[in-house]
Amino acid sequence: MSPTARWAALRAITASPRFTQTLTEVTIAVALTLHALRALIGWPGSLAVLAGLVALAALSLASQPERVEWQGVLPISLLALVGFMVVSAVWSQYASATVAGIAYTLAFAFLGLYVALVRDTIQIVRAVGTALRFVLGVSLALEVLSGVLIDTPLTFLSIAGNLAQGGPIQGLAGTRNYLAFLAALAALSFWIEYRTRSVPRGLSYASLALAGATILFARSPVSGLVLAAVIAAGLVLVLLRRLREPARGAVQSILLISAVVAAGLVWIFRQQVLALAGATADATIRTSVWADLEKFIGQYPAQGWGWLGAWNDERYPFIVVRDAVGRQPDSALNAYVDVTLQLGFIGLGLLVVAVGLAFVRAWLVATERRSTVHVWPALVLVLLATTGMTESYLLVEGGFMLFVVCALVAARERSWRGRLPKR
Repeated sequence: MSPTARWAALRAITASPRFTQTLTEVTIAVALTLHALRALIGWPGSLAVLAGLVALAALSLASQPERVEWQGVLPISLLALVGFMVVSAVWSQYASATVAGIAYTLAFAFLGLYVALVRDTIQIVRAVGTALRFVLGVSLALEVLSGVLIDTPLTFLSIAGNLAQGGPIQGLAGTRNYLAFLAALAALSFWIEYRTRSVPRGLSYASLALAGATILFARSPVSGLVLAAVIAAGLVLVLLRRLREPARGAVQSILLISAVVAAGLVWIFRQQVLALAGATADATIRTSVWADLEKFIGQYPAQGWGWLGAWNDERYPFIVVRDAVGRQPDSALNAYVDVTLQLGFIGLGLLVVAVGLAFVRAWLVATERRSTVHVWPALVLVLLATTGMTESYLLVEGGFMLFVVCALVAARERSWRGRLPKR
């Protein structure tokens, strides 16, 4: 067989809808459960899997150039943020680790780019739903095995085996907070599937029950506040989508002012809010980490220490950071503090602009388009942004990939460059 014939045969496979769908679902599942993958095959194995996914995604993109529309898709704000991560290698205090961290982050950014380019919004929601049904199902099965059948912790997966006591459970996520985050993302995706009738009703009901049970048994101290923000945003979108165009603008302005006032009140009475949510002890741990990081942020306030992404606990200053009980955290427990430490206030500004513009675009699309599926990117961004107040998922691995996907989907619908003449 000639090289041309081989390429044609390979292209027919990698450009097929079935291959694209399967690769998308596997990519999402792997990106969201890398903790479990590393526990099973270690860092070398998980990096090999990630490299394989990137190679397959690149091959799939090259095989179907006619299906990919680039104009207006790549947000300038997102490119600026990623570009500043790359440039930070110049002044990094841990240059080799920064180069590795940049490559790792770019891999997930590229996978997010692939998913957004080759799948439309409903296909992305279906892929996330399929991946999370598998993740949550396996997580609960492992918790039943550990906590009920053998009554022994699965320490290599960080599963404590507390299901029989009502939780907290960790599943494939490794921590109860991350498992609750995945369950909230799953519940949102399953709800969109239900509203769009893209899966059988019975499967939708079972999936929503699975997500609800996971949230309940995870017993995450911060999940209640995050879910409240997502539900509030969802209810507001339901209201706005039912209004006529002239009234929608006025209501949007009122809601924006109300949201700013509410955010200010929550910040002023944050201790009472945390006590009401039962998260006072958890907040004490987080605020102790943020206080410990202040002196390090102050050393390089403008540009930061250099991009790393997920913390390397063998590098300074990460190795000396401790929380209120003397433990070494694996992140700043806040995406905005984390990015300020690594990229300074310039990086923080770029992140806020990138998230803000993506959210505004996604929100406008959600209020204007008829199909419920267009609500998904806006609410996922709410989930990522609010979770970013207590965790750093927004910046690393699957969380960053989801952010890229939502930003690209929103830009595809609302980017000003999309209205430029096509070449």
